[in-house]
Amino acid sequence: MAIYPYTPVTGKLKGLLQKVRTTGIPPKLTTAHLKTLGFTSSNDPSMINVLKFIGLVDSSTIPTPLWSEYRGQNHRAVLGKAIKQGYSDLFALYPDANTQSAAVLTHVFSTSSTGGEQVIRQTVQTFKSLVEEADFLPADANDLNVLSTGPLHTPAAPSMAPVSPSANGRSPPHPAVHIDIQIHISPESSAEQIDKIFESMEKHLYGSKS
Repeated sequence: MAIYPYTPVTGKLKGLLQKVRTTGIPPKLTTAHLKTLGFTSSNDPSMINVLKFIGLVDSSTIPTPLWSEYRGQNHRAVLGKAIKQGYSDLFALYPDANTQSAAVLTHVFSTSSTGGEQVIRQTVQTFKSLVEEADFLPADANDLNVLSTGPLHTPAAPSMAPVSPSANGRSPPHPAVHIDIQIHISPESSAEQIDKIFESMEKHLYGSKS
């Protein structure tokens, strides 16, 4: 089991994550840099270990490519991915760990920590504070890396000329609709998971009940 991080200043995690998205990328995430961002409390550097645990900085506290990715438009989904990677043992035990109660999380974290009740409580709150700022895939798609999907259809531009009925009095057929669907699947996905994806596609696109 992993040794899960905690910070006594969980209420400041949201503010630090916002700074990651809105300020320049530092050479290293240091205590001195935190102070320039306004985090001057003696407990604030503990948040560095939290960002290290979820992969926004490396073991030397140098920002990783995930830091840059988190600065983009889909930052909540990126953070969800980072949390699942950092807390991989927890999500292996509970695929929907992000929705689990404090009681369940307390039990799990207490099995991997020698800290007292206060440390465990702060470990739970650290995880929950991160989760509040993230979006997650459904539990049955946790191992799927869906990078992008195209629109299901693109409405045709309306014609400027009036449409005349055909010779038999019927209106001409509607224009064809072209559908593009892109699905990117993680190489680690099992054959069963891949089969479920295409079974779901068949059900929703063709009305199959098999």
